[in-house]
Amino acid sequence: MKIDIRDALRKAAVYANTGKAPYILSLALLVLGFVLVYLSPRSIPAFLVFATAAALPYFLELRKPVKLALAVLVAVVLVPILGARNIFYLEVIFQIAVFSALALGLNIVVGFSGLLNFGYMAFYAVGAYLWAFFGSQQPFLLKAIPGTVPPGTPFFMAADWFYLFIFLGIIVAAVVGLILGLPVLRVRGDYLAIITLGFGEIVRQLANNLDKPVNLTNGPQGISPIQRPTLSPEMVKFFNNIFEPLVGRPVTVNQFYNILFYLIALVVVIAAVIITYRLDDSKVGRAWTAIREDELAATAMGIPANKLKLGAFAVGASFAGAMGVLFAASRTFVSPESFNFLQSVSVLTMVILGGIGSIQGVIIGASVVIILNLQVLQSFSLFLSRLRQSDAYIPIINFYWRDLSNQLDPSKYQRLVFGIILILMMIYRPAGIFPAARRKRELKAHVQGGAGSRHLIMNENGNGGTAPETKEGDHA
Repeated sequence: MKIDIRDALRKAAVYANTGKAPYILSLALLVLGFVLVYLSPRSIPAFLVFATAAALPYFLELRKPVKLALAVLVAVVLVPILGARNIFYLEVIFQIAVFSALALGLNIVVGFSGLLNFGYMAFYAVGAYLWAFFGSQQPFLLKAIPGTVPPGTPFFMAADWFYLFIFLGIIVAAVVGLILGLPVLRVRGDYLAIITLGFGEIVRQLANNLDKPVNLTNGPQGISPIQRPTLSPEMVKFFNNIFEPLVGRPVTVNQFYNILFYLIALVVVIAAVIITYRLDDSKVGRAWTAIREDELAATAMGIPANKLKLGAFAVGASFAGAMGVLFAASRTFVSPESFNFLQSVSVLTMVILGGIGSIQGVIIGASVVIILNLQVLQSFSLFLSRLRQSDAYIPIINFYWRDLSNQLDPSKYQRLVFGIILILMMIYRPAGIFPAARRKRELKAHVQGGAGSRHLIMNENGNGGTAPETKEGDHA
């Protein structure tokens, strides 16, 4: 008897959302994922199980208080415990949080407003260099030779100013976004993309060359050390009394810093999600959508397109500015190479992969890219490295793994892998992994409006269908 896989999956999904089944499934999978990650030092399957368990309650029919409780349990309790036990997992989750905020900001510009931006990392750089300059010794080194620090040079500002600079990073990056928006008000499409690309390169080159005649950025050598916020010994001792029984060993100060930066990044992401949701379902969000669909028609209806474009650039840039400050403090080092064009392309890839205009989608897209980069590809590279150091070989072809070239490491082909993924997504699911709900409603309205729109509907929903033949007069 032929089994319909889709029908079986549909029935399983219905059963999983019936009665107490979703509660039992969520809790059981979460416990399983936590145990696997806790016991496994660097396991891809274990991390994927935990990530699936953390995201599953969002898709199941659970009461909102239960979903909120599970989210708090995962984000505030389980992740810090796992991070204190194994810093690698916390680094992956921290990167997911950082790039989720960046993707949410770029999604406002690209997804909501339809303004293609290839220089988004410039705003990230603005926030990073803002704290790097004031939170280091750099203001006292303006006349010094780049790369040299006279003995006894103090830090310019106290470490705890970092918290204020997160808000200053938002403001300064928003102002820079307004400055970028001014020259792009009258251009569209490819011209807009070229201008934003040029702006991103201008910021990076300024960071690379402003080491003379006045040493503002220390040039290609970057700025280091950069201060972290203060953690008192009493605070470390207090939290160690909590974490040590759970982790099985004392937790170092650096590990506490990693947990702190993760929690700050989580707060920024939550704030970004709330702001984005409110904007998407507001008059401003609907105006952005109108500009994205037809700017001429939107202007004719009285929508101030120029002001709203500037607003989109400012709001999108503000998220990047906050994360830039956090990046500088967490790494204690910034350099121009951290903000190159490929980084902007990576964030744009996350937006496209998850679903342009979709808030949940861009977070999923950021998670997929970071996990693929930091987990899958790097773990595979480490596996091949261990094989090269052993005497393992393939008997049939008499091939020794130590003869495998280092140039074949998967981690060196990240862009290639991402490019292939994007090509496949554009062919088979152009709307992204998780299309925007508003876009779905628009497409549904198009379906009800006529059969001639079916090609658009199918493609936007990612089904990859073909359009039906249309008769004359059926075109919109």
